[in-house]
Amino acid sequence: MKKLNDIPNLSGVRVLVRVDFNVPLVDGKVADDYRIRMAFPTIDFLTSKGAKVILISHAQAPEKGQPNPSLKAMADCMGALGKQVTFFEDYKKARIYIENSFNNGSCILLENLRFFDGEEANDPKFAQELASLADIYVNDAFSVSHREHASLVGVPKLLPSYAGLQLEKEVTYLSRAFNPAHPFLFILGGAKFETKLPLVDKFMKSADFVFIAGALANDFFKLKGYEVGTSLVSKAVVGNSVDGNKNDTEAAALVADLKGFLASPKLLLPPDVTVENKEIKAADQVSATEKILDVGTLALALLKEKISQSKFILWNGPLGMYEDGFQAPTLELARMIGDATKNGGGSVTSIVGGGDTLAAIETLGNQEHFSFVSTGGGAMLDFLAKGTLPAIEALEKADH
Repeated sequence: MKKLNDIPNLSGVRVLVRVDFNVPLVDGKVADDYRIRMAFPTIDFLTSKGAKVILISHAQAPEKGQPNPSLKAMADCMGALGKQVTFFEDYKKARIYIENSFNNGSCILLENLRFFDGEEANDPKFAQELASLADIYVNDAFSVSHREHASLVGVPKLLPSYAGLQLEKEVTYLSRAFNPAHPFLFILGGAKFETKLPLVDKFMKSADFVFIAGALANDFFKLKGYEVGTSLVSKAVVGNSVDGNKNDTEAAALVADLKGFLASPKLLLPPDVTVENKEIKAADQVSATEKILDVGTLALALLKEKISQSKFILWNGPLGMYEDGFQAPTLELARMIGDATKNGGGSVTSIVGGGDTLAAIETLGNQEHFSFVSTGGGAMLDFLAKGTLPAIEALEKADH
């Protein structure tokens, strides 16, 4: 990928910068500004050299059926953080401003890309409309670079294209997981094993310890013959568990892979869990009416032991239902990894990411204790599994 330092001259150059300002809003105001702040180094680099910066981003409704939000709140957040930006709700007015009144070293933010059908459809006409606003393109939105949308893969076909500072940093740090120091501890939480299976398969080969938590662990408990009550379990596992019934070829293949992982001495599962009433029980002592929503104290003790032994730690996803009030173990894990990195004297590398993982770190305020905190959730997982992303490939192929 070409980088910002590869641009020979930026004074007076119109730069279209794809950022990810898809951040949570509460009462119309930004509730977590981490991703916005992570875009500032690229914005500052460009404006300090006299570029005319045009920021574009999407923002998605928290639930289906709700309208996608305006980026006005994100512009207000930038202003509150001391970053001067002019917000344009109307793209036509923005174009007039860009052509007639845009000063060197200034920055504008355009309205939500999701207001246009051509964005998600990767419509060439919409990509052309975006590209016509600028002279060059910069992608600094790693966290959405797994999407094949117009602003991510369409525009680089039309303009000289470069990686922003945050995207460059994401690729550099996450790539360390492909040749890690050992012992290497991989911690994976959350749900949807179908999408995370390639990652588990990959790091089961290269990591020394693979700790699985969240709803993902329930699949293994079910396959081990444990009672999981009303806990969330993959549909494939429900139909292909210990009773041996078969659903379809894909489900059977998933279950076969999970059983293979179960046989590995590298796999670590929570020895105890927290159920819905906050009671902690051994993983094999859950009743038919109970629901597993978090790990227990023995699980944290096991994690602490493995963290103390590890030189490279990669973590994505909460240990439990973080958004439903089951936060304490995930917060404690964030504290343990941060402390191990901080006190390791440079001998411990920690790379973490994922939405609820970021929320835990923001709550603790210990971001600086980690080697790297990724802005990506799904993008982080996809990059780790495949070594690239569609938007990164688009930058690499851009030869303008």
